Amino acid sequence: MEWQEPRLRDVLAARRRIAPHLPRTPLLTYPALDRELGTVVAVKHENHQPIGAFKVRGGINLVARLDREDRSRGLITASTGNHGQSIAYAARLFGVRAVVCVPEDSNPLKVGAMESLGAEILAHGRDFDEAREHCEALAREKGFRYVHSGNEPDLIAGVATGTLEILEDDPATDVVLVPVGGGSGAAGACIVAKAVEPGIRVIGVQSSAAPAAYRSWKEGRLVEDRAGTYAEGLATRTAFELPQQILRRHLDDFVLVSDDEIRAAQALLLTITKNLVEAAGAAAFAGACRLRHQLAGKKVVVVMSGGNASPRELAAVLGSAWLPS
Repeated sequence: MEWQEPRLRDVLAARRRIAPHLPRTPLLTYPALDRELGTVVAVKHENHQPIGAFKVRGGINLVARLDREDRSRGLITASTGNHGQSIAYAARLFGVRAVVCVPEDSNPLKVGAMESLGAEILAHGRDFDEAREHCEALAREKGFRYVHSGNEPDLIAGVATGTLEILEDDPATDVVLVPVGGGSGAAGACIVAKAVEPGIRVIGVQSSAAPAAYRSWKEGRLVEDRAGTYAEGLATRTAFELPQQILRRHLDDFVLVSDDEIRAAQALLLTITKNLVEAAGAAAFAGACRLRHQLAGKKVVVVMSGGNASPRELAAVLGSAWLPS
């Protein structure tokens, strides 16, 4: 189906809607990262959000706009963690019931965080897509208002406010790199960047171990693929219609990076920025490293989309050869 794409005016309205609930996140530079990349690079610290991830912007915007009937039905969604936290956080703000379906082997920190926000957790399936299919069946059976993690214009308009902040803080930005799982973050970045200054390049970055969105963008149709990456925020077997619709029109480039490259970027960001960064949050910088020759002389922003790394993930990264000397 053809979805109604959010426009810049929707993003501006979303910013007014979420401003009472969320602070601006910092855009910071680190000389050591400039040396590593060979050009000027800034980090958009979405890991500083109350739930530690960018998706809370979209969750608050969506739940704030629900009518009384949808709020009374309660919300159900599927997530590996950060999207679910965003819906749980927003539901608590507005006094709405939230149910989150998660894969059985989900990050326990993210599951615990969702529970602490008041969400009801249902574990089902071996990966995100099996949890999503179960969630969709429950929504039909129980009458919940289903919140898709990608095909929701209000989610995309909400997360796009992060790119609005980037361009306000540094109007001279040439390139924005965004990690891609379902693609809502990259779609939001495209909407804002192309409305403000069409010459700004937006580049999506996905793990080569979970390339469904990349392949869908390349082929111009929705495809399924494996989801074998350790970066749980990128681990989707299917692409989503609305983000793909936007990305096909506006995304300038899309690159795949290996999980080894993500691990190396994660270790580097942990040690240089002194910030907690999860694997998906390091993917944009991994993409920048892969494209370093194309980015020379440009002002680059990488979106650190989340910081919800488990102790097991951190031990594997910091206790391995990926730790910089």
